[in-house]
This record gives sequence, C-alpha cells and structure tokens, in this order.
Amino acid sequence: MRYVAAYLLAALGGKRDPSASDIKQILSSVGIEVEDERMNKVISELKGKKLADLIAEGNSKLASMPSGGAAPAASGGGGGAAAGGAAEEKKEEETKKKEESDSGSDDDMGFGLFD
Repeated sequence: MRYVAAYLLAALGGKRDPSASDIKQILSSVGIEVEDERMNKVISELKGKKLADLIAEGNSKLASMPSGGAAPAASGGGGGAAAGGAAEEKKEEETKKKEESDSGSDDDMGFGLFD
C-alpha cells in the first residue's frame, strides 16, 4: 500500500509516470525502507495507466462489496420486552466501560497523537 500511495503522491506532484527513484525519495523522506521487488511490481502494474481510470475502477469494485451487517431482530411480546430491557442495560453499561477505558489509552503510551 505504501508504494501505491507514494506513486499517487508523485503523480499528484506532476510526474506523469513516476520512476523508482521518485518513489524511493518519497518513502525515504518519512523513514520507510524500500523493497525494490515490491516497488517495481507497483510501477510495472501502474505504468502507462491513467490514475483517474484506476480510481474509478476501484470505486466500482468497492461499491459491489457488502459493508453492513444485518439489522437487529425486534423484541417479542411483553415477557420478552422485560428480558430484552435488562440485556440492553447491560450492553449500555459495557459500552460505557469500554469508552472510559478507551479514552485513557493514549495516556498509557507516553505520547499524544499531535505532539
């Protein structure tokens, strides 16, 4: 993915057909070691192709992929509603606990996202 991203950055920067040295320069500027075999594979696959066409093709493939889950089943009659209410309260409590634990997780790492 990093090689595709670097290729796209070079293309957006004005390079019609980005070369291996262009991609190496972009990746090394952010401290990423380049694997020549993978980089050359990306270059050979993308060489001479219009990026707008590739992006449109990728979007159409993504549109055909399922991305959602099934809707939750509706609760039953009176007796089921009471049991369902207790389960919902338990889920809410678990969600609150998880949110509380997630909020402090960055503090444990010793650095912030934007430091």
